[in-house]
Amino acid sequence: MLNKKSVDDINVKGKKVLVRCDFNVPLDAELNITDENRLVAALPTIKKLIADGGKVILCSHLGKPKGEPKPELSLAPVAKRMAELLGQEVKFAADDNVVGDNAKAAVAEMKDGEVVLLENTRYRAEETKNGEAFSKELASLADVFVNDAFGTAHRAHCSNVGVTEFVDGDCAVGYLMQKEIDFLGNAVNNPERPFVAILGGAKVSSKISVIENLLEKVDTLIIGGGMAYTFMAAHGEEVGKSLLEEDYKEYALKMEKKAEEKGVKLLIPIDTVVADDFSNDANFKTVGRGEIPADMEGLDIGPESAKLFADAVAGAKTVVWNGPMGCFEMSNFAAGTIAVAEAMAALKDATTIIGGGDSAAACNQLGFGDKMTHISTGGGASLEFLEGKELPGVVAADNK
Repeated sequence: MLNKKSVDDINVKGKKVLVRCDFNVPLDAELNITDENRLVAALPTIKKLIADGGKVILCSHLGKPKGEPKPELSLAPVAKRMAELLGQEVKFAADDNVVGDNAKAAVAEMKDGEVVLLENTRYRAEETKNGEAFSKELASLADVFVNDAFGTAHRAHCSNVGVTEFVDGDCAVGYLMQKEIDFLGNAVNNPERPFVAILGGAKVSSKISVIENLLEKVDTLIIGGGMAYTFMAAHGEEVGKSLLEEDYKEYALKMEKKAEEKGVKLLIPIDTVVADDFSNDANFKTVGRGEIPADMEGLDIGPESAKLFADAVAGAKTVVWNGPMGCFEMSNFAAGTIAVAEAMAALKDATTIIGGGDSAAACNQLGFGDKMTHISTGGGASLEFLEGKELPGVVAADNK
């Protein structure tokens, strides 16, 4: 069990609190924020620190400025929008070197409950290298550190890991991080059973460690999406032009054997929706297992597979889903992904967890977001959690 100090365990009154948020939001050409989910998600932690009388200094990265100031990746628009969301001023410290004269002056003048936002931490090349000097500069602004950016928890950077070595006071996690640890970390390691995991997405190679870790823990493992064709091909079945990783066919067979030895049910699709082109306007049809025509490619699981997978989910007490069942962005090939989401949404008294990235996008776009217990905010970080890895950003926080 991971038991980290959270914002509920620390006293911040009159203290300067550096909060690492995930404000990595999409901006359009006019620098308007086109999706503010991450800003809204950060509010509970920030409001708690304001209410407790802390001097709240926010920091985050945005995009990949590669260690130099890029005006189009400035956090200035975020400061403006956060002020509206919080209903109070958020002073923006416009320093290209992040911890510059503006930041130092703004922090020196802060009263309890006020908020300052620093410039994009990745304007500094040292940020992603976890350089000591920049970590010390960030730490010099604060008495206490709170990490609420799960999306970068799998990376050891200055603003989420390095800084913790130089802050004298507590290093805690915010509400978002706490939620991720509770659900992803602890649900996977100590699940209520039956425990079903659903893996989709394009490649087996990117999910190897996840498959291996989950086979040690689940009762049923469902494999859909592009990964499934490698499992089919491993049995000598024709997969046409579908996604295939030739080098991983042996591995697929090995995993099936391991599942058998562990008494884990491993399900792959029994029918497939195939198309003659990678487009929503393509001609498509449903074929049985092993019947994919040589000139067509699989773009979704078929209705029989959708039913098989939904039935497997039906009795579960814990379900973790990472990766869509097909090309859900195209409406003709979204049925499989919708069926899985519906089966999860229908569960009563079960913990349903969506592991970030494409499955989170699919869930929200298809309108099932509010039906799940937890949707992870970090794609890469959630995958590493499911692999059973320790995440640097989590490890760096103080234990209770």
